[in-house]
Amino acid sequence: MLALLDDIIEGRATMETLDLLEQLAYAVKSASLCGLGKTAPNPILATLKYFRAEYEEHVINKRCPTKKCKALTAPEVIPSKCRGCRVCVKVCPVNAISGDIKKPHIINDKLCIKCGACAQVCRFNAIIGVS
Repeated sequence: MLALLDDIIEGRATMETLDLLEQLAYAVKSASLCGLGKTAPNPILATLKYFRAEYEEHVINKRCPTKKCKALTAPEVIPSKCRGCRVCVKVCPVNAISGDIKKPHIINDKLCIKCGACAQVCRFNAIIGVS
């Protein structure tokens, strides 16, 4: 089950992965001979029941709504917070950030390696989607 969950948070999962995860969780629950084995899949079954839309967002749209899954986040600049100071541009190791001085900058998510250096140096908390 852990490998299937890893596939989900890394963006490698399909809807079949979700089906397999659910089937496997029910199989473990019903086939286990001890209490621990019978309850171990409960968190997966509960989250699939109550938060299936979030799982599907990860699998179908390859996005993490909470921005906790690094492989599924797209960094972005909040224009209303960005002052165009260019500090982020200077620390970006792959030159994925562009913009004019004193104007909101843009992150090219195709170039971005999601290292988080830009968010760490931004004094205005204008960069989200990386940690």
